[in-house]
Amino acid sequence: MEAVATDFGIKDALNQLGVNPINEGTSTGSNCFSNGELIESNSPVDGALIGKVKSTTKEDYEKAMKAATSAFKTWRTMPAPQRGEIVRQFGDKLREKKEALGKLVSYEMGKSYQEGLGEVQEMIDICDFAVGLSRQLHGLTMHSERPGHRMYEQYHPLGVVGIISAFNFPVAVWAWNTALAWVCGDVCIWKPSEKVPLCGIACQNIAAEVFATNNLPEGISCLINGDHKVGEFMTKDTRVPLVSATGSTRMGKIVAKEVAGRLGKSLLELGGNNAIIVTPDADIKMTVIGAVFGAVGTCGQRCTSTRRLIIHESIYDKVKEAVVDAYNQLRIGNPLDENNHVGPLIDTDAVKMYQNALTQVVEEGGNIVVEGGVLSGEGYESGCYVKPAIAEAQPDYKIVQHETFAPVLYLLKYSGEVENAITIQNDVAQGLSSAIMTNNLREAERFLSVQGSDCGIANVNIGTSGAEIGGAFGGEKETGGGRESGSDAWKIYMRRQTNTINYTTELPLAQGIKFDL
Repeated sequence: MEAVATDFGIKDALNQLGVNPINEGTSTGSNCFSNGELIESNSPVDGALIGKVKSTTKEDYEKAMKAATSAFKTWRTMPAPQRGEIVRQFGDKLREKKEALGKLVSYEMGKSYQEGLGEVQEMIDICDFAVGLSRQLHGLTMHSERPGHRMYEQYHPLGVVGIISAFNFPVAVWAWNTALAWVCGDVCIWKPSEKVPLCGIACQNIAAEVFATNNLPEGISCLINGDHKVGEFMTKDTRVPLVSATGSTRMGKIVAKEVAGRLGKSLLELGGNNAIIVTPDADIKMTVIGAVFGAVGTCGQRCTSTRRLIIHESIYDKVKEAVVDAYNQLRIGNPLDENNHVGPLIDTDAVKMYQNALTQVVEEGGNIVVEGGVLSGEGYESGCYVKPAIAEAQPDYKIVQHETFAPVLYLLKYSGEVENAITIQNDVAQGLSSAIMTNNLREAERFLSVQGSDCGIANVNIGTSGAEIGGAFGGEKETGGGRESGSDAWKIYMRRQTNTINYTTELPLAQGIKFDL
């Protein structure tokens, strides 16, 4: 429970990333359009002011759009493999700056340094994926019903892709979208969370360096800063055919309505209320590792964080004891100190939500088995450090049905067959990630069947948190239905076109229609 207030090389990291520690003006890099009121970035680690960035005005936004739409005319004409080469160079730059960017992510957002490094590695991985994809943007060839005709499909870039990202993954989610959009021939305009603006500037600096080296237009990647009002510039703009938004379900509903109102496309990655089912055939040791990391990793601020542990009554006490024992071993403190397991919440507003959740679960009849609380004293001056808590609850409690973005884990008990646990798991509004711990093949297959988990991600014998970039990432219901990263997620960044070529001297019509002149 100790924290160490040490620099841990933050100043050097900021210098390597071209981010001024304190900047009263526009802390940009190339094509960062910000000329409005100052946004302060304060670290949840120690409460210190890291830097100041100006928010984007409407005039600034128009400059960004002008740069982006102009760059698109050049970028779309480059062969996709050449665009892939640019993404490869960007990935290599990320490799060079991995430690520095990982430290900034950790310090500005509050996640552990190892998780910060892991987030940058996700950026590198999606770049590698996108490079291969740049030679595989394939369509289909179909047989025409008319003699001497050929039919096929091809994909073209959409244009300007708008990206709105959340504070909890300040760089990786942007890269998931951007790397794919770039190889597809799109250009991007990005509004990072106003809680972590310096991470956005660091990424923009890295991208700008690659573009400059290759004599490419800066507008391929544009950065705007500010709150939801700045995001509305994109959601209302018909020049932005796709808006990819990551955040709360409440925010996603607003974005979806606005974009749909102008018949645009939206890619939504929203809330999760994720559960692990623990059956009598589960490996308890594996269960504890998966559940604890899922619940306390990033201080419970992942959309895939484990919120509910659904345990069979026959092993309930055994699992409960093991998880509680693991919680008692957690070290909470400065996330840049790799001896610590858990860092701070993003800000004091998040702390209030955490406290309210613990109050509500007790009011609804729940039982706290691992006490929570806000930590204070040396090393905890920011007021953002809390103790990961565990509560026994019932599935229908309102607070259990709600996603609390904090390290609160609910223990739920089920009896009978695994179908009963699946029903409990699915009986929430969100549908992002899910998992089952079992060595019983039949239980695993039931969980993965059409009558099983209703989530976009369903795992067996691993936790809910953490995903490889090779698979499509996203969820159903109030999670939004979007898919990012791997598989065929690239298709949403492109428009589909069906082509028919007649290579004869006749003009037969489809369906045998006769039209003679």
